[in-house]
Amino acid sequence: MAPAARAVTTGLRAALRGGLALVYPPTCPGCGGAIADPHALCARCWSGLRLIAPPCCDRFGTPFAVDHGTGALLSPRAIADPPVFAQARAVALYEGVARDLVHRLKYEDRLDLGPVLAGMMAGAGAALLARADCLVPVPLHRWRLWRRRFNQAALLARRIGRLAGRPFEPGALARVKATRPQVGLSRVARATNLQGAFQVPESMRPRLQGRRILLIDDVMTTGATANAAARVLLRGGAAAVDVLTFALVAEEIG
Repeated sequence: MAPAARAVTTGLRAALRGGLALVYPPTCPGCGGAIADPHALCARCWSGLRLIAPPCCDRFGTPFAVDHGTGALLSPRAIADPPVFAQARAVALYEGVARDLVHRLKYEDRLDLGPVLAGMMAGAGAALLARADCLVPVPLHRWRLWRRRFNQAALLARRIGRLAGRPFEPGALARVKATRPQVGLSRVARATNLQGAFQVPESMRPRLQGRRILLIDDVMTTGATANAAARVLLRGGAAAVDVLTFALVAEEIG
């Protein structure tokens, strides 16, 4: 497309967006209240997020109540039971507004929340994205995907990849076992439930060789899913695996 034609097209699109904004003013995806900018949260919902900021565990990303010193900090859990993945980071703790946003995206088909959550994840995971070779979403089993109609992790990963300029590899990891829901299971039961759940397709193995993978999901609870997926990716040839989620269930804040 010629530069002049491209400029006209861009101008028409901007005018169309402006006209739609007048007819349909942007609303907060969290509460539905009026906001100035689309794909953003209102001040009330934003203040309801318990955002994660340093100091936090270098491995799990769990925040500390106080700064325990300089350098990389490790939580007792990371010392006693180190994760398979290298590092994990999240935007906020899984409570209040953060929990509501995740539930609306996942169970109420609020796909408009995707850009909002993905934008915040790109900010929180900037360091991980800077060294990532590609983004891989935690996959759903085909039966669960059929029932839900979309994979929220893939939705987020695709958007984050565009924002960060990183390749999106949705087929690098497959869920080959229909596991029972993880809700209500202990950490040990979660890990057992996920044994044999993931697989790297043979056709994708060459694309993983020596690459640093950023695994994307909506929530990290005990880390069992991230560990199981990271283990399979490493066996499939990945050099390292980091994890980025929107929310984190913090079992310990010390």
